[in-house]
Amino acid sequence: MSATSRRARTGSTGSCCRRASLWVHISHIRSDDPAGNGPAPLSWSIENMLKNFRALASAAVLALAVFVPAIRANAQLKVVTSTTDLYDIAKAVGGDKIKAVHIGEGYQDPHFIEAKPSFILQLRDADVFAFVGLDLEIGWMPLLLEGARNQKIMFGGPGYLDVSRAIPVLDVPRGNVDRSMGDVHPLGNPHYWLDPANARRIARLFKDRFSELDHKNEDAYERNEKAFESRVSSAEQTWAGDLAAIKGKPVVAWHTSWRYFAEYNGMNIVAFMEPKPGVPPSPSHLVEVINAMKRTGAKVIVMEPFYDRKTADLVARQTNAKVLILPPSVGGVPGVTDYVQLMKYDMDALASTLRAAGE
Repeated sequence: MSATSRRARTGSTGSCCRRASLWVHISHIRSDDPAGNGPAPLSWSIENMLKNFRALASAAVLALAVFVPAIRANAQLKVVTSTTDLYDIAKAVGGDKIKAVHIGEGYQDPHFIEAKPSFILQLRDADVFAFVGLDLEIGWMPLLLEGARNQKIMFGGPGYLDVSRAIPVLDVPRGNVDRSMGDVHPLGNPHYWLDPANARRIARLFKDRFSELDHKNEDAYERNEKAFESRVSSAEQTWAGDLAAIKGKPVVAWHTSWRYFAEYNGMNIVAFMEPKPGVPPSPSHLVEVINAMKRTGAKVIVMEPFYDRKTADLVARQTNAKVLILPPSVGGVPGVTDYVQLMKYDMDALASTLRAAGE
């Protein structure tokens, strides 16, 4: 992954992906009208983008097809996931019965993965494509599926796995969704994996789907899924003290991505740095955030590593608070190589920062 793919986005904001019918985001091209008057004209039409992407994808497939062996009847299930978090849980359930890869990296904003032709080689022969859903991947997933031309993982296929269908979704907007609401997800908040209860739901979903596609190994999937749940439950006991230190404590979060994490650990999000999802904070909104922090005693601002922290640092200086950078995904920081390590890292870091701040 190039250095440019890992840089923090400018403008002190992180934006959720645009709805497919209204916005297009390809390789970090943004088409929004800064004046807020709707999408500006694109230099390419959507059709031309698809045409060029298909050409690149087809060339890549033809060039490498000779090196791709045919799937044998006794081969491992080939599983592709959109994120590292789904990858880790899939591996825990599938074990040596599956061969898994992931598209996004843990240090990247999952809304903005560049749709590279090389990714279609991972999807071309996949038996399962598991993705977060709720429009998290809408900016890049359709192009990859179109390029792969793999009916097994297209909508309605046996390997098309929208993981969100197993999740009790938060923040589903009521009524019509339009640009005045910011980059809100019309189907609800997609950042659900930061609650261990949802990790268990994800594991069960993988177990069921893998068993449907690979009956001969369903006993192994059952054992592995139970072992994963047991490991998560054991880990929760180790951070019980952190839960006690976090519950009810006021914090500020940059983005709504921490809502499920807060539902799990009881932290009280008293304000978001973004006035609306994906909308940069205005001076007047920052005044509101500062006032909320002073009123509630919040001394911690939580944000992801791929957002620009300058504005958060400014607010922290004016409120004697600390900015806490937490990885939202497996691989987001060195040493966090699986789901349990991710949760342990985030729980420990938040509890330690709250204790140091005197909360």
